Amino acid sequence: MPPPPPPPRGAANPRPPSMADVAALAGVSHQTVSRVLNDHPVVRPETRERVQAAMQQLGYRRNAAARALATNRSGLIGLVAAHLGLHGPGMISVAVQEAAHDAGYAVAQVGLSELSEQELRRHVDRLLDQAVEAVVVAVAQRAALDTVAVLDLPVPVVLVEGVAPGQPMAVGIDQTTGGRLATGHLLDVVGARGLVAHVTGPADWVEAQLRREGWRAELEDRGAAPGPELAGDWSARSGYEAGLRLPDGVAGVFVGNDAMAVGLLRALHERGLRVPDDVAVVGFDDAPDSAYAWPPLSTVRQDFAALGRLAVDLAVRTLGGEADASVGLVQPELVVRTSSTPAG
Repeated sequence: MPPPPPPPRGAANPRPPSMADVAALAGVSHQTVSRVLNDHPVVRPETRERVQAAMQQLGYRRNAAARALATNRSGLIGLVAAHLGLHGPGMISVAVQEAAHDAGYAVAQVGLSELSEQELRRHVDRLLDQAVEAVVVAVAQRAALDTVAVLDLPVPVVLVEGVAPGQPMAVGIDQTTGGRLATGHLLDVVGARGLVAHVTGPADWVEAQLRREGWRAELEDRGAAPGPELAGDWSARSGYEAGLRLPDGVAGVFVGNDAMAVGLLRALHERGLRVPDDVAVVGFDDAPDSAYAWPPLSTVRQDFAALGRLAVDLAVRTLGGEADASVGLVQPELVVRTSSTPAG
């Protein structure tokens, strides 16, 4: 039995009814509501009638969706993002919006406050209510990506984080190669004088896993024993705490992002360790502040602008009729500064 309808609009319920409200009242999925709006032939007549009755009962106004029916065009791309306060996700959001604008599209963005299936579906419903032509998902946690995979949306979906090489409808930066670049550089710098450690990002982030895999793979290929592995959470504080715990005998540290690397630099300074003479350090991201750390931070640069362009291009190609469109991973670049190689 479907749940009861939401209360009528008024002071206690000021928002207009959404596609999710229609779906709840009719006892169907949001995909079915979307198909009824678009007069899709696969919907059974009795289901169509139930959805239309729910729309009428709720006073659902199809607004943007109705205006798009005649041409199947709204000129709008949806963007689902999370952790926008972090450098990487924030830059991806900006890059997608700029690329969409250049391609003649506007962007409707929703930010996830929590990474639950319910929250993700709720925000996707909001975008579908606005008749977006495609959805770009910038969420790197494995559980969220698994949820996206089973949403069965009626519009193309493009992933821009946590993707594998050759994955259709996905664009990403080659995180494993980035980990290899950082680790290989550190091995060249420290030689046989010590181990190369790694400060990881959160375990449930795909990017953190791939950067760690790059660190391990480069060590193995070079015949070097792995140094200690310390867990971080992307914050400068977690990098600082990792630096305080860093064992003796470590000559180089590959840090999963620049914020943690800056925290680690402070901890090493407080311990009386010289960077890079005693411990060489490489971060990841090339955040704007990394060049102004002390010493200036070596890092792996990610081309977020290219990522945004490719994500929008995939959406446009799919809307043009190309099935399972794909692109190669964007290659990162090692940026060498004083934290890994002495100046002069």
